[in-house]
Amino acid sequence: MTYPSFVVGIAGGTGAGKTTVARLITENVEDSVTRIPLDNYYRDLSHLDLEEREEVNYDHPDAFEWGLLREHLELLLSGQPVEMPQYDFEIHNRADETVTVEPTDVIVVEGILGLYDDAINDMLDLRLYVETDADVRILRRIERDVVQRGRDLEGVIGQYLSTVKPMHEQFIEPTKKHADLIIPEGANSMAVNLLQERLQNEVDGDATRTWERGALEKHVTGSRIDGE
Repeated sequence: MTYPSFVVGIAGGTGAGKTTVARLITENVEDSVTRIPLDNYYRDLSHLDLEEREEVNYDHPDAFEWGLLREHLELLLSGQPVEMPQYDFEIHNRADETVTVEPTDVIVVEGILGLYDDAINDMLDLRLYVETDADVRILRRIERDVVQRGRDLEGVIGQYLSTVKPMHEQFIEPTKKHADLIIPEGANSMAVNLLQERLQNEVDGDATRTWERGALEKHVTGSRIDGE
């Protein structure tokens, strides 16, 4: 494998299409990819009962155990395996079991605040922000939480208005200033194709470690770079 791993960070609002982008850009190198969902690094809330855990603001940066994620990334980059926690959405807490994660050529860190932590940003070789219209994102959130996770519609909408939307505006959207590339509408095909090629080259050992900020912008219709 390539040493150290090439690390990609993917951020964006709830329902933006982050997981889809992560899957698409790595599908050609699936066996050489380790995915690290930020959800797995929600803090252990075993000291709270279920009713109390249901009231936690899971879109605030304080909901995540950043120190553990930093430690795990550092270990993976040094060639060592880690025991990654697993998050159980039904109980709003970590599951009892962990999963052993081995270092691979490519590591993808994906989550709403994937570009929030400065120390983690320093470990990323490529930073992506997936930007999708708010109306589309809330519809996807409703479908996911109501249909897939069995939550009631009123509760999902209430949570969106009270925490998800304000946290997006306060913490998540501002992180796009750290992005090397902003991918519009969840999965811009040109961006995905170029990123697939970039990661394939990385796995094959044909890529350089440097990534010029904005290098893809001229190739990707609708993409833009902020913070210049």
